[in-house]
Amino acid sequence: MTAKTGEWELVVRARKMPKWAAVAALSMFLTFVVLGILLGSANTGVYFRLADQIAMVLLGAFFGGLFLLLARPRLRVGRAGVGVRNFFSERLIPWEIVDGLSFRSGGSWARLELPEDEYIPVLAIQAKDGRHAVAAVEKYRDLEARYGLPRIDAV
Repeated sequence: MTAKTGEWELVVRARKMPKWAAVAALSMFLTFVVLGILLGSANTGVYFRLADQIAMVLLGAFFGGLFLLLARPRLRVGRAGVGVRNFFSERLIPWEIVDGLSFRSGGSWARLELPEDEYIPVLAIQAKDGRHAVAAVEKYRDLEARYGLPRIDAV
């Protein structure tokens, strides 16, 4: 990213989703550990070796790690633009192409509106976070008023 860490005036992360992601990841990992242990003691007629048990634990770590991706979403806002990180990547959107931040009716998370009806989901601001989400949207709109392009509303 082109913006330095100190240049971000707003950094938002979801509140509830990372907690649920950690619980799900730990549950997934522990389930596979237990399955790996039971593989060695089960008398099913199939012979499982230590390598099979280790593979089960590694699979649990892998699937648990996938759940931890749910804790990654972040929104950063500053003079350079809007940085949106969801599960796999982060994009820095310059203010010149930002058309606003909105919640669709019944939507679970915010969207960063772009020209020509395009948008980027902002998973860091989720409706289930309640007041935290409202405060984040209000702060975003203050920064958009300061750094964004002036809008000319069509009549």
